[in-house]
Amino acid sequence: MKFTAIQIASILEGEVVGNPNIEVFKLSKIEEGSEGSLTFLANPKYLNFIYSTKASVAIVNKSFEPEFEVSATLIKVNDAYKSFSKLLEYYNQVKLMKSGIEQPSVVSEGVSYGEGLYLGSFCYIGKNVKIGDNVKIYPNSFIGDNVVIGDNCVFFAGARVYSETEIGKNCTIHSGTIIGSDGFGFAPNEDGTYNKVPQIGNVIIEDNVEIGACSTIDRATLGSTIIRRGVKLDNQIQVAHNVEIGENTVIAAQTGIAGSTKIGKNCIIGGQVGIAGHLILGDGVRIQAQSGIGKNLKDGETVQGSPSFNYGDYNKSYVHFKNLPKIVNDINEIKKSITKE
Repeated sequence: MKFTAIQIASILEGEVVGNPNIEVFKLSKIEEGSEGSLTFLANPKYLNFIYSTKASVAIVNKSFEPEFEVSATLIKVNDAYKSFSKLLEYYNQVKLMKSGIEQPSVVSEGVSYGEGLYLGSFCYIGKNVKIGDNVKIYPNSFIGDNVVIGDNCVFFAGARVYSETEIGKNCTIHSGTIIGSDGFGFAPNEDGTYNKVPQIGNVIIEDNVEIGACSTIDRATLGSTIIRRGVKLDNQIQVAHNVEIGENTVIAAQTGIAGSTKIGKNCIIGGQVGIAGHLILGDGVRIQAQSGIGKNLKDGETVQGSPSFNYGDYNKSYVHFKNLPKIVNDINEIKKSITKE
């Protein structure tokens, strides 16, 4: 796709300085710009690159006044960083503007879908699935029976959504993610073997949720595993059966949440965090990366460590931990001096 500088300026409500008809067809960092690329300057640390970049068009702040010659056509805006982000969003929307049902694919009986559906090759849509408007389902994806999908959702290639799952509007599910697989439920026998406990609940995902690649959200044993509106999950996250994650909580990669734990809204959870089951984590909780959570947390708590404790106390303790060899040597010296006396 090619865009002229004047077309971009109209999207961003900016002013063109230079050739309004110059075309760009790719994006680039300012230091790696090449002919036909669009870049931006927002951080003063990169100011020198505006004079040497080979990019055809650069988005800059209105306050920018070049001290030397600039070869790129400039688009002046109020905030270059926000404008470039807006342009990325627009570009992504254009890129995703696909529609139609590719073959081979399977659409089972009782399926209903709205306008603008895109169904890629080798997809399977189960019985009685309800799909809203402008939903994009990329190739090799699976949607099980009785699934409900709201408007403007995107399922990237290889996504798997098991039966009975309910997904709200404006959700993005990335490649390799599995939603609605069985929870980890097994009952021990006297002989040391295990019987599987049927997992007959479902998963509910509310509006404006994004789930990264290769994450897994298990269906509930009974009832629902619930991801509330606005939640953002990174790649490779495990959400076990009957977990509930509150509104606008964000969780980084490789975190695991055990069954029946309830996480509040507006929480921030770092990568590789392990959270035990049947806990209640309050609103606004902050958990540092690689922490182990084994007890309930109150609203607004910030914790670190495994097992975790207060973040401030952790930092104070870590100072002593780093000095343990010296502390031990000092104690040994004191013991020696006492022995001599």
